[in-house]
Amino acid sequence: MVKVIEKNSIKIGKEPVVILPLREYEKLCKRTVPTYYLKGKEAEELDKLVEEGLKEFRRGKTVKASSIGEALKIYEKKKTKKR
Repeated sequence: MVKVIEKNSIKIGKEPVVILPLREYEKLCKRTVPTYYLKGKEAEELDKLVEEGLKEFRRGKTVKASSIGEALKIYEKKKTKKR
């Protein structure tokens, strides 16, 4: 069943509006990435890890790769060259 809604018939502020069937909306909701909030020691450890990674990035010590597997291979090659 198709219903046509004219552009000017629905207005919610100045932003465009999207209308979806309920099932389609539910599918989209299931595919979203959940948000996690860390507290205490876990949050501090993650902050330190991110800070360390950013420092390495600024120093040019990071590698570009299309996947984690490729990054690990590159990292291993660099590690073996240093020996």
